[in-house]
Amino acid sequence: MAIISDIQDEQRAPERKPSKASPSSKEYTFTAKIDRRNPLDLVEKTLEFIARESDFFKRESSEREVFALARRFRDKERKKEEEERKKRRQEEEERRKKEEAEKKAEAELRGEVIKDETVEEENGLKNPNKGNGLDLEKYSWTQSLQEINVVVHVPPGTKSSFVVCEIKKNHLKVGLKGQPPIIDGELLQSIKPDDCYWSIEDQSAVSILLTKHNQMEWWKCLVKGDPEIDTHKVEPEPSKLSELDSEMRRTVEKMMFDQRQKQLGLPTSEEIEKEEMLKKLMSEHPEMDFSRAKRK
Repeated sequence: MAIISDIQDEQRAPERKPSKASPSSKEYTFTAKIDRRNPLDLVEKTLEFIARESDFFKRESSEREVFALARRFRDKERKKEEEERKKRRQEEEERRKKEEAEKKAEAELRGEVIKDETVEEENGLKNPNKGNGLDLEKYSWTQSLQEINVVVHVPPGTKSSFVVCEIKKNHLKVGLKGQPPIIDGELLQSIKPDDCYWSIEDQSAVSILLTKHNQMEWWKCLVKGDPEIDTHKVEPEPSKLSELDSEMRRTVEKMMFDQRQKQLGLPTSEEIEKEEMLKKLMSEHPEMDFSRAKRK
C-alpha cells in the first residue's frame, strides 16, 4: 500500500512512524514541492511514484480512472467559479435595487417622474438595462466585454433534470423537456462553448454564462431577431474596468470616449488625432497649401 502525503510548498513533512500493517503490504511516504509555474511536473512525479511502487497502471481501467479524477477536480473548480459569479451578480443586483430605490425616493421628494430606462427610442433601439443588456418577457441578459449572463425564468420547483440547455458556437436553445423552447435561435456573435456553463438558481431560474469569442465588442442583442439595444449607451462598471489589464483598459476607455463623442456629434479620438496632425503640419510648413486637406 502506498501513501501519498500532503504536498508542502516550503518544507518536507516530518517522517511518520511506521504503523502496523499486514505482512503482504508495505507503507511508503511521498513528499514533494510544487512549482506553481509548472504544476504538471509534480503531477508527473506523483504518477511516476505510483507506477514504481504499485501495480495501478497495470490495470486496464487506470487511464480512465486518472482522467475521471482530473475531470472531477476541473468540475469542482468550475462550480466554485460559478458560485463566485453568482455571488457577485447577487451583490450587484442588491446594489442596483438600493440605488434605484434611493433615486426614486429623491425624485419623489422633488416631485419628478422617473424615466423608464428601457423605453424604445425613435431609431427603434432600446436603452440597455443596468447590466448593459435587456430585460425581455421570458428572459433577461446582461453583458461585459468578455461574457454574457442570461437568466431564464422557469416555474418554481424546477430541477436541473427538467431543463434542456444546448450551447453551441453560434446557437442557443433553452427550455423545459416536453415544452416549446424559451430561447431557440442564432446568437448575434460566436461564443466559446467549452467556457460556457449553466445552472439552476433557487429552482426558479436557469442562469447561463456565455463566454464571448470576440471580447472587444458589445452585443446589441442576444439572439438574432430579438429587440436591440443602443450600444452607444452601454456603460461598463468602473470597478469592472479597473480589473482589466492596461492594454484592454485603454481600448475600453477609447471605445467609451468615442461613443460619447458620437452621441454629442463631436469628433472621435481618431478624428481629433488627424486634426492635430494637420495643425502640426500647417505650423511646420506655412508655405504649403492645405486648403484641400480633408477635415471632419
